[in-house]
Amino acid sequence: MKIKFHGHAFVEVNTGKHIILIDPFITGNPDCDVKLEDVKCDFIIPTHGHGDNFGDTIELAKRNNATVIGMFEVANYCGAQGVTAHPMNTGGGYNFPFGRVKLTTAHHSSSFPDGTYAGDAHGVLITVGDKTFYQAGDTGLFYDMKLLGEMYKIDAAFLPIGDDFTMGVDDAVKAVEFIQPRIVVPVHYNTFDIIKSDANDFKRKVESIGKKCVIMKAGDVLEI
Repeated sequence: MKIKFHGHAFVEVNTGKHIILIDPFITGNPDCDVKLEDVKCDFIIPTHGHGDNFGDTIELAKRNNATVIGMFEVANYCGAQGVTAHPMNTGGGYNFPFGRVKLTTAHHSSSFPDGTYAGDAHGVLITVGDKTFYQAGDTGLFYDMKLLGEMYKIDAAFLPIGDDFTMGVDDAVKAVEFIQPRIVVPVHYNTFDIIKSDANDFKRKVESIGKKCVIMKAGDVLEI
């Protein structure tokens, strides 16, 4: 599994046969390294309805004839706009052609930019073969993250550290203690002034508890 970071919380998962986008925030994203017309994908997983996460989901799905995987309300919203969508809900899992997706809890609000209710926000576990990737989505710290660490062998976890809307540095370090991933990557920080955060401080604190932290720039690829 190759995971390419595109800035903010936008990641591209390439299994070799399929490309899955999570939170494809391109338009209006000052850190994004790709153009809308250049992005290819087979599936899209928006973690919730906010503009910096749902982003360009509709346009990308139409351009690529891609399937949107998301919360029941998100799937209905996409379907109403002519997009193929697979509905799920928190705690549920489903086997797709590329592997298994499970939606996890995330403590965060969720509505579309037009004000439409978007269901609950969620995180995402993607398992392909014997590799598991966790994108926490926008979330605060919650104790059930400990269950993820107990139930899954997580190879890479992408965690928000920007504070204000999500976990800050210290809460994200505690999340690492709970989840016990092999590699952790900080996301959702510094895109806007209100979420400025020190990734190097996060890295130091994560490494002090014996875990590997990789700070990625837009365009960087992590292989697990």
